[in-house]
Amino acid sequence: MAIRFGVNTWVWTAPFNNDAVKLFPKIKKLGFDGVELPVEDPALFDVKKIKDGLDKADLPALSVCGAFGPDRDLSHDDPKVQENCLAYIKVCIDCAAAWGAPVIAGPLYSSVGKARLVPADQKKAEWDRAVANLRKAAKMAGDAGVRLAIEPLNRFEIDLVNVAAQAVKMVKEVGHKALGIHLDTFHMNIEEKDVAEAVETAGAHLYHLHACENDRGAPGSGQVRWKAWAKAVKKVKYDGAVVIESFTPEVTSIAKAAAIWRKLADTQDDLAADGLKFLRKLLRKK
Repeated sequence: MAIRFGVNTWVWTAPFNNDAVKLFPKIKKLGFDGVELPVEDPALFDVKKIKDGLDKADLPALSVCGAFGPDRDLSHDDPKVQENCLAYIKVCIDCAAAWGAPVIAGPLYSSVGKARLVPADQKKAEWDRAVANLRKAAKMAGDAGVRLAIEPLNRFEIDLVNVAAQAVKMVKEVGHKALGIHLDTFHMNIEEKDVAEAVETAGAHLYHLHACENDRGAPGSGQVRWKAWAKAVKKVKYDGAVVIESFTPEVTSIAKAAAIWRKLADTQDDLAADGLKFLRKLLRKK
């Protein structure tokens, strides 16, 4: 199967709700193969209404993107927080299955903003809890015919998994085929020594890709080593989705969460369209 190109609705709005269906025809018209749907608060949308909107726009759901705050943390020492996170992941799995999205992506193992220097024994305990709970999550996903992809985040957002090598170690310890890796060029540009080597390290475990610039702008407009990245993506024979994930400063809540203090393109439509044009050319078969 060939790579499909998608865009996250966060490019235009947040949080994801029923009104997001209005974006689907635009996303289709811009030329994307599908859309990534972020599930921040399941109470804000109706699963069937979203599915009907996708079908009406003839726009496939390529992936579901999870949102992991302090009360959604598989590595937490409080069993209730772990259970709450597993329940949330189950909702994401149900949504993905209903929408036909093959992958649920994000930092499923911990909460965003949990960035500390802790003793080695504490980190080991948190790692082990994450692994044990990911086994449960992976089984749920596998039973539903959906895959999970854990995302390394940069050091300012998380402290447990920052690079592809750590993600591979975690995936291997979990040991379930429904669990793989999600790499994001924004985080890779900060943490990895070599973006190509990171993709190759993920290899067959690579289930999902996010593409955005070093400033979260349109791919191709900044400093990411795109040619090396693309060469590695082809080398590992990746055939999943490549999704543009960015944000808008017009939505105050997400601007603060993602530290978006200025416009990254003349319009959000331009960001999406320019990024898509660049990625299609970059990853075209030769």
